[in-house]
Amino acid sequence: MLANKRILLIIGGGIAAYKTPDLIRRFRERGASVTPVLTRAGAEFVTPLTISAVAGVKVHTDLFDLTDEAEMGHIQLSRSADLVIVAPATADLMAKMAGGQANDLASTLLMATDTPVMIAPAMNVRMWEHPATQRNLATLKSDGIAVIGPNAGDMACGEFGPGRMSEPLEIVAAAEAALSDGPLKGKRIVITSGPTQEPIDPVRYISNRSSGAQGTAIARALVALGAEVVFVSGPADVPPPEGVQLVRIETARQMLDAVQAALPADAAVFAAAVADWRVAQEATSKMKKEKGALPTLSFAENPDILATISQMTEGRPPLVVGFAAETDDVIANATAKRLRKGCDWIVANDVSVGTGTFGGADNTVHIISDRGVEDWPKMGKAQVAERLADRIAGALRG
Repeated sequence: MLANKRILLIIGGGIAAYKTPDLIRRFRERGASVTPVLTRAGAEFVTPLTISAVAGVKVHTDLFDLTDEAEMGHIQLSRSADLVIVAPATADLMAKMAGGQANDLASTLLMATDTPVMIAPAMNVRMWEHPATQRNLATLKSDGIAVIGPNAGDMACGEFGPGRMSEPLEIVAAAEAALSDGPLKGKRIVITSGPTQEPIDPVRYISNRSSGAQGTAIARALVALGAEVVFVSGPADVPPPEGVQLVRIETARQMLDAVQAALPADAAVFAAAVADWRVAQEATSKMKKEKGALPTLSFAENPDILATISQMTEGRPPLVVGFAAETDDVIANATAKRLRKGCDWIVANDVSVGTGTFGGADNTVHIISDRGVEDWPKMGKAQVAERLADRIAGALRG
């Protein structure tokens, strides 16, 4: 998808700039050319020599470079790319973009461009959550700016939370989706996958037998159709697909938080096998075995992620797809589940002993919607995913 594409990469001034040499390398190994623009603050974290060596071209830093400006070089730069990416997009750069400032090369290019723009925010968690940053983010989104990330994790400052710049491969995947001509180009889809793990104590947990294979296959199929995919995954047996924005979680509560943070979206596919219950009081140290005494565990109900998103009064994705893993009365139970949860479709399958669905390569599913039940023959999980992705593309086209 990126062969012969031209990327204009604006590197902002944040510690996440250390990832940009790898980002450039990832683009170039896929056949894209990268023209780098390094802000003055960005040059405090990565040197022009490093960026130039990796990109194989000159690094642009100064708006008033007379050689370039004799022919209005900043206008040429801004319009010769297929995609403009700002990574890292600092709070300052986002504010400049939202306010329409143009007082240096980077901000001038962003004002002058007529090509698509994508930003990869990176900043301290408090800066990211500040009302001003969130207002600027809303403005940029309304202006048509695509946003990838940020991810949650440990910060260079020692804090934890959202604010880490997306990884290079995630940014590359988002660029591929933005430049794709597939039927899901420009569509943002959230997928949950894998099991959740609900801790009992620091070494034990409650989980299930889901491998994550079906959710991974669906994500891969949607990416192939050009979608921007946010992949919220529990501890699955299979590796995550390339081309997605990966959010790793362990518990059901973390999964709900990640899904809500990923909205708005055009569709949400809930393929994860979420634990219905958790231990009400997780032990802070390993529970010891005592002779003649069995531990007593009290349980609490986990949040119902599918119902929560399906029943949103504002910001609900236009298409919400749930999964029903049943061991008996598959159609009846799945039909009742769709009505109870309020989702648009339910993908029902039989996971009883002997079917080989959990952890296996094949699946037999039934699509339940307000139009009734559609029975699909047994097929590989990749085929199920491709067929479902086509159905989602058709539904989003209207």
